Amino acid sequence: MITSRLGVAIVAPAGYTPDQAAVARGIARLEAHGCLVHNYYDPDAVHQRFGGTDEARLAQLYAGADDPDVQLVMAVRGGYGLTRLLPHIDFERLAASGKLFVGYSDITALQMGLYTKTGALSYAGPLLAGDFGAEEPCDFTLAQFWDCLAGPTHRIVEEASGNPLVDVAGTIWGGNLAMLASLLGTEWFPRIEGGILFVEDIAEHPYRVERMLLQLMQAGVLGRQQALVLGDFSGYKLGAMDNGYDFDAMLAHLRATLPIPVLTGLSFGHVPRRVTIPFGAQARLQSDAAGFTLALSDYPTLRRA
Repeated sequence: MITSRLGVAIVAPAGYTPDQAAVARGIARLEAHGCLVHNYYDPDAVHQRFGGTDEARLAQLYAGADDPDVQLVMAVRGGYGLTRLLPHIDFERLAASGKLFVGYSDITALQMGLYTKTGALSYAGPLLAGDFGAEEPCDFTLAQFWDCLAGPTHRIVEEASGNPLVDVAGTIWGGNLAMLASLLGTEWFPRIEGGILFVEDIAEHPYRVERMLLQLMQAGVLGRQQALVLGDFSGYKLGAMDNGYDFDAMLAHLRATLPIPVLTGLSFGHVPRRVTIPFGAQARLQSDAAGFTLALSDYPTLRRA
């Protein structure tokens, strides 16, 4: 059981944000929710495109993990940078802290490594600047996060048409597709049997999405899963040479090629409206003609972080 005030550490293990007003708004919203915020992100220590040097960003992660008054470590933003840190992260130290690490996009690399090395779960959830610090934050996104964190279970309900009928259960995992593909074959890629894989990405042309998913299939990863759930894949541009090859054409090919059911419609990705998914939780996925539900359980919450 945690203390009455949730301690939240703010860190920048990947990119930095140029919008310091967003950081201030994010901290203020967390405090308004009753959180005690410990800010380890120093905008004056920004290095190139990163939230600090590699050593400084690693130190931020450890500072959040080691702080006895912190229960949750939230990233300022994603971007790029965690891949550089992976060989140097003491994942056992992070896991032993009992802290919940929260974020998405590039933070997927941290979540993958943490689960692979230690079995510890984390949250594919909001970021400080873009979500809590938005000028007009999405109430749905923040409510999803607090609801999931409160536990002991979490339920995601999506309206979506055209999906196959599915009723499966297993470990839910995933995140940013480019990060997953980049870690394939490394020591930070988990071997999950009978899982439910969710993916999203931003500004990736459908052919690149197809290529990365075929890579996962050809490496044997998808054949070990029970279902693939697609989140948001927006921000790309089609060209004149695509000749009708768009996301729908790509999706049809995937459904005819991949060895598992492919569902669409998950509210997760680089969009304001986003669900929170505990990476490594147990999930039951049920789909019909109207949509699908994800019932999540057996993950760390405020009741048992």
